Amino acid sequence: MNICSERLEKRISELAKIGRIEETGVCRLALSKEDKQAVEAVKQWMIEAGMTAHVDHFGNLIGRLEGKNPTAPVLMIGSHIDSQPYGGRFDGVIGVLGGIEVVQTMVENGMIPDVPIEVVAFCDEEGCRFNKGLFGVRGILGKLEPGELERKDKNGVTRRQALMEFGCDPSRFHESEYPAGKIGAYLELHIEQGPVLEALDSPIGIVTGISGPLWLTVEMVGFAGHAGSVPMPMRRDALVGAAKVITRLHEIASRDPENPTVGTVGSLQVFPDSRNIIPERVVFTVDLRDINIERRDRYEAELRQAIEEIAREHDLAYTIQEDTNSEPRYCAESIMEIMRAACREIGVDAPELMSGPFHDALAMSYVCDYGMIFVRCKEGISHNPKEFSTYEDITLGVELLYKTALRMAVSGVMLDR
Repeated sequence: MNICSERLEKRISELAKIGRIEETGVCRLALSKEDKQAVEAVKQWMIEAGMTAHVDHFGNLIGRLEGKNPTAPVLMIGSHIDSQPYGGRFDGVIGVLGGIEVVQTMVENGMIPDVPIEVVAFCDEEGCRFNKGLFGVRGILGKLEPGELERKDKNGVTRRQALMEFGCDPSRFHESEYPAGKIGAYLELHIEQGPVLEALDSPIGIVTGISGPLWLTVEMVGFAGHAGSVPMPMRRDALVGAAKVITRLHEIASRDPENPTVGTVGSLQVFPDSRNIIPERVVFTVDLRDINIERRDRYEAELRQAIEEIAREHDLAYTIQEDTNSEPRYCAESIMEIMRAACREIGVDAPELMSGPFHDALAMSYVCDYGMIFVRCKEGISHNPKEFSTYEDITLGVELLYKTALRMAVSGVMLDR
């Protein structure tokens, strides 16, 4: 191995102490005080690695190693360090700290890349606090949507407020955007968050593409009444309607076990939320993903029709808000070929597989070629304190990242769009 596995392990362990929950979990919500503390720690490691580092107005932490041609499009390596409320210590983190290790290894070996290399910890990849993810990466690409700054968390704090408390200035977003062509290619290392690599007994894998996520927020509205006095046939129970929709989503996504389609309702709010009042209003999220966009579109249409029919059956009003809608995005064949060659050098037979979860790479895929590496995780568990990858597997993943970045940025084969 070229990289320093001991240093990498130490940094992962140190970062896991910030926002620690239970024995192995973390809670570092985007733009929280824990997130700020983590950003400051990682920023210092970037500086130790030989980079300049700063936090932009979107809350992204960016480290930069200058290249022989400082005006050339950059090779960007990134991921995130924010977490789910009940998360693990490796999700996103190994991509950022692995990127720092790649740069530090180059510097220690006296290598000067032909093009600048930037390592980025993107702000709010997870999207759990404001119910809209990939914020920082979409920000630098000028892809934010109207109203995003006014989204509120569960405590009523807007994203605008959270950014300003973090030290950012939303009125200066334009200063942090990347002009077209400035990013030459993007690499991301991540735990798999699924069981495929473990089933194949493979420590690492080469990603071929990312499934297209569709996020919806559904509100169903009926009428509140006393739970003891309103006869069942006369009720307009919003929760009953929501329950039927949730069951229907499960049936749609489970129809063909051979397909990679997945459908999830992960958040549900009931008003007035009292045991002896018929629920008047229910708001819930829908997460529908598939690598086949035509099939996903058919399933979405079927779900929307089911919502209409169920609302009519129970005399409910409803609204559907689209929060995220992305088509599947495929990795660059040229970068995958570099990874295949690097795997042969390392002596690892890395399988190739799709990603069901989305990553910052999904947004980057619209502006440059991208490549991703997966690291095996135990039982495919993620977004859970029990999330676990061995440091041996992580080291192999970072070594592959190092060899790929070396080939692209130092050996003169940086790729054009």
